[in-house]
Amino acid sequence: MKKKTIAIAMGGYSSEAEISIKSGQLVYDYIDKDRFNAYKVHILEKEWFVVTDENKKHSIDKSDFSTTIDGIKINFDCVFNIIHGTPGEDGLFAAYLETVNKKQTSCDYYQSALTFNKRDCISVLNAYHIKTATNYFINKGDNINEEEIINKVGLPCFVKANKAGSSFGISKVKKQEDLLKAIEFSFKEDEEVIIESFLDGIEVSVGVIDYKGEVIALPVTEIISENEFFDYEAKYLGQSQEITPANISKKLTLEVQELGVKIFKILKLKGLTRAEFIFHNNEPHFLEVNTCPGLSEASILPQQAKAAGITLKELFTNVIENALK
Repeated sequence: MKKKTIAIAMGGYSSEAEISIKSGQLVYDYIDKDRFNAYKVHILEKEWFVVTDENKKHSIDKSDFSTTIDGIKINFDCVFNIIHGTPGEDGLFAAYLETVNKKQTSCDYYQSALTFNKRDCISVLNAYHIKTATNYFINKGDNINEEEIINKVGLPCFVKANKAGSSFGISKVKKQEDLLKAIEFSFKEDEEVIIESFLDGIEVSVGVIDYKGEVIALPVTEIISENEFFDYEAKYLGQSQEITPANISKKLTLEVQELGVKIFKILKLKGLTRAEFIFHNNEPHFLEVNTCPGLSEASILPQQAKAAGITLKELFTNVIENALK
């Protein structure tokens, strides 16, 4: 069987570019080299290029997403999208790939844009009676009525950049006098802000994938942050405990897994996804869904796949084969 040529797209234009490159390297390390010819492709603001094992750079021709190495033109059969943030997670890259007729592993452009926009995603899921925090929306330039915000969401509350990675532009606000500063901090990442009520309870993460023709939920991970919340340091610098499988009852496990699968199907997602929930008053409340989750050795989704008895090679082969159909 002729090997398929796979571009592993990593990097991006956001604060999470470095993390994405680590994720891309893991995919490269574990991809089945007997079945696929894999290339590391860095998608950066200033340039797009392939990096070879000899650390040589070869430019990507954006007219057809190809490259030329040693005089040989390389056309990719599929793109493994592991770009966190923009343009990989917000739909821009997927839309571009569709225009040049390239198959790719992550969600289609509309679904990516929808899930990346926390406010829009929550609004869609609320119509399906999926519980979320109470929220309040602000755009840059709006008049900020602190009393109105606090009356609606209460204290403490979370202030988040609406369209940014889940670890950036977020603050936990305990006092009203800190609210404006937190909003300004979020505006550094995005011109839209979402303010959410504090949900007190166990935080869990549920990986959901289309595996061998069936949408399945992976074992649930419980997240215990050493910090105020699951921020950048907790997520990427080891300042959290991630327990897989989660130390929750079988009933709650099944409930949140079924909800994760339901959301995957409602939003028409594909590829590797991970949804976050908090059990508030013993009921799972949706926080957000990540359609290009981290894939470093320490990342949650690889932990969950391992607990499910799925090797990284099997996981990556499955998502590539789904994309090639």
